[in-house]
Amino acid sequence: MPSRERLRALLETHRFQQFIISVIVINAATLGLETSVATVERYGTLLTFVDHLALYIFVVELVARLYAYGWRFFRNPWNLFDAAIVTVSLLPTAGGLSVLRALRILRALRLISVVPSLRRVVTALLTAMPGMSSIVLLLALVLYVTAVMGTKLYHVTAPEYFGDLPTSLFTLFQMMTGDAWSDITREVMAVHPSAWVFFVAFMLVCTFVVLNLFIAVVVSAMEEEHAEESVQATEDLGRAVLTELATLRAEVRELRDRVPVTPDGGPGPAAKGTPNAAGNGGRPPARTPANGDEGNGGSDAKSTRGNNGSDAKGVRGNNGARKPATRGAAGRRRGSAPGQRE
Repeated sequence: MPSRERLRALLETHRFQQFIISVIVINAATLGLETSVATVERYGTLLTFVDHLALYIFVVELVARLYAYGWRFFRNPWNLFDAAIVTVSLLPTAGGLSVLRALRILRALRLISVVPSLRRVVTALLTAMPGMSSIVLLLALVLYVTAVMGTKLYHVTAPEYFGDLPTSLFTLFQMMTGDAWSDITREVMAVHPSAWVFFVAFMLVCTFVVLNLFIAVVVSAMEEEHAEESVQATEDLGRAVLTELATLRAEVRELRDRVPVTPDGGPGPAAKGTPNAAGNGGRPPARTPANGDEGNGGSDAKSTRGNNGSDAKGVRGNNGARKPATRGAAGRRRGSAPGQRE
């Protein structure tokens, strides 16, 4: 097996994936501990060593994957995602770029590319982006219309909430999330009792309709992703079954080629295990009668038949009927015997 294939098989093993996940989790924990001043004072050297070791492991893994997959490495978006995170971690963090030190925590996001379930969720979200863009446009339109209306209606009554258009947009977005929307509504209703109609209609449209549309689009995308995975798994299983079936057919064909078949469909003599007799083409030897020799007409051991098939008791005619021998004929045969001797 070539070295690239062996390395690719190693990178795709379950144990190696578990090792990378463990390194990511430990590195994320160490970066979190660095936010504590007391912990850094006591274990700062150890935390720095663990951070650098994790970074070196990520670099080695990235280089190994680049060597194992070649140009196919750049066709996978998750490989590019991992490469971007590792590259950010390798940037210098001294001087004006010290802010990049905080970006080291982005290594924890590598869990998304390593854990298959998280990868499926993110893929579903990205798939749902076209549908979500339409909902975002609808939500922005509703927010803009209601913000203009709220500014014109209540900028004098509640200037801290509806004093201008940006303030009204932020207030309505806050109400859409359900944060203190009843307090804002009651403050405005103290001066405008009918203001509840405006705010209730806004909450119904934005909170209970538009936001639920987001959920529906995401769930639909996840179902499509799951369906595609099921179809892919079914196709892989079908290909495996067809490959196994082709192998079995080849083995059966090879067995048929080894076993000779007679015209009547049965196995040949070699298949039955009967040794061929020398010089007779594999036919069994003829059986020899035990009691005597048969003549040309098929006589048995007790009597010898002539060419016409007659026996001792009678003569068969051409039609096969038996005729009894006459006494006269017998007498003539007896009488002619002495004359023949003379």
